[in-house]
Amino acid sequence: MPETAPSTVLTAPPALSAQAERLIELGVHEIAGLPPEEIRTFAARAEAGADGRGALLAVHPDRAPASALAPLLRREDKPGFVVVDMPDVDEFAPCALELPDAPLYLVHGIDRGDRMANWSPDEALPALTKEDRTPLVLTEGIHWVLQQPEALERNLCFMTIGSRLRKPNGGFDARTPAIWISNGTGRDGRERRNAPKVGWCWWNNRHTWLGFASTTGRRG
Repeated sequence: MPETAPSTVLTAPPALSAQAERLIELGVHEIAGLPPEEIRTFAARAEAGADGRGALLAVHPDRAPASALAPLLRREDKPGFVVVDMPDVDEFAPCALELPDAPLYLVHGIDRGDRMANWSPDEALPALTKEDRTPLVLTEGIHWVLQQPEALERNLCFMTIGSRLRKPNGGFDARTPAIWISNGTGRDGRERRNAPKVGWCWWNNRHTWLGFASTTGRRG
């Protein structure tokens, strides 16, 4: 196993009521086909209970796919984007985990997984399972950065290996989704330097600047 990297301590996400207003401000409710009051009511009820403490408010990917959420990301006033060689981004579905059967749900105990930087997804997944954690799916990772832009730092970005693409033969595509910061090279384009970027890495590769975002659980 590769050497463990140090972690950066992040604060909890904003209060759920503030997260609800953020999603409405960004127009996520329109993407998801949800009335603004439905999001506000869900957040208020969850906030009133113990389940709401430190939780992330997420919209189910069936309602708000990654391709629609990624452009809402911002860093240095530059919008987020999906890499050009991932036109099938929305086909990366939850794998070996179940999302709540509801348009809105909570994600608890989020961790960026800095300690697993320079691990491969193949190495990280069993370690997370042993800790009773499950990896974030891609849309959850995007929701996190929408609410906490500081969750994405240079050299401290993360993979969302809870999303995988199943091939017609039943196996998995070797690409695994990640969220990081563009260097403005290659097909990204110089104008996208420092923009938030949804891309992919190979399942068996290691990257010193990518951890593995995970959660202790989800609740609808």
